[in-house]
Amino acid sequence: MKARLTRVMKLKSSLAGVLGTLVLGLGACTPRVPMGEEERLGVVSTSTIIADWVEEVGGEAIAHERILDPGADPHIYEPVPQDNVVLEQADVIFYNGHNLEPGLIRMVEAIEGDAVTVALGEMIEPLDFETDGAIEPDPHVWGDVSHAIAMTRHIRDVLIEASPAHSAIFTQNAVMFTDELEELDTWIEEQIATIPASNRQLVTTHDAFQYYANAYGLEVLGTLIGMSTEEQPSAQTLRQLVDEVRESGVPVIFAETTINPQLINTVAEEAGVEVAQTKLYSDSIGAPGREGDSYIAAIASNTCTITNALGGRCTPFEQGRSGDLPANRSSD
Repeated sequence: MKARLTRVMKLKSSLAGVLGTLVLGLGACTPRVPMGEEERLGVVSTSTIIADWVEEVGGEAIAHERILDPGADPHIYEPVPQDNVVLEQADVIFYNGHNLEPGLIRMVEAIEGDAVTVALGEMIEPLDFETDGAIEPDPHVWGDVSHAIAMTRHIRDVLIEASPAHSAIFTQNAVMFTDELEELDTWIEEQIATIPASNRQLVTTHDAFQYYANAYGLEVLGTLIGMSTEEQPSAQTLRQLVDEVRESGVPVIFAETTINPQLINTVAEEAGVEVAQTKLYSDSIGAPGREGDSYIAAIASNTCTITNALGGRCTPFEQGRSGDLPANRSSD
């Protein structure tokens, strides 16, 4: 299955009519005063990762809601009636696509109304994997930070089209955030380069790190389950992974924040290796105030966890903005 390289949007007639009449821009100045609810675009994001990007770009110029909580697993999330209410009231809906959040995708595709719906992950050319004889796209596109940059710019374009009066805010915020993402991308390469070449192999619970590995010079040696956490590993799969870990000589394997670590701990025990003390963020960022509570923080945490565990030396990532906030975004 090939990704759609153009925007995946459903622009309903009534919203299109409104957009056709809106021609005002903000000019060079970005207002710093709070905006009323009636002035703000209603935006909904499905996952915590996408929500983080949307909030960075939208700032206070949008009224934003997120469906999934930090730590929730989008693969197995079962939508509730309130989710449908939230989606039905949105002006714009951002979701990942590529079957990352199947329950929510079905709900998004079934909603009635004028919402613009955007499958961000489907603008990225996917890696393919085989499951039950069928080829499916790998949905974990955010592992490569260059993809996050592209999707952030797409968020900017969608928000500008939906609310052109706030184009200066969206543009300024996107520039600030993508600059920081570019710094992160370079920093990751520098950290992974400190790992001895023979150790640059990952063993994780589910197959969520192929994009990260491809982008930064690692190999995914093996996983307990495939792309979706709905799968359950067989005894044969468990034994095969134990054998692969033993033969490879990798010193450490990795658990994930959204998945019970019991089985990966069993693999480590039988293979005679350690499980990294810090879990990797795969399908969700961390809770507010915790390590990994933003996309940048989660990717930086993963990078230091992997680098240090595999024999490298990780220098902590220092965010270039030094605490600057997106335009019209409060510190609350």
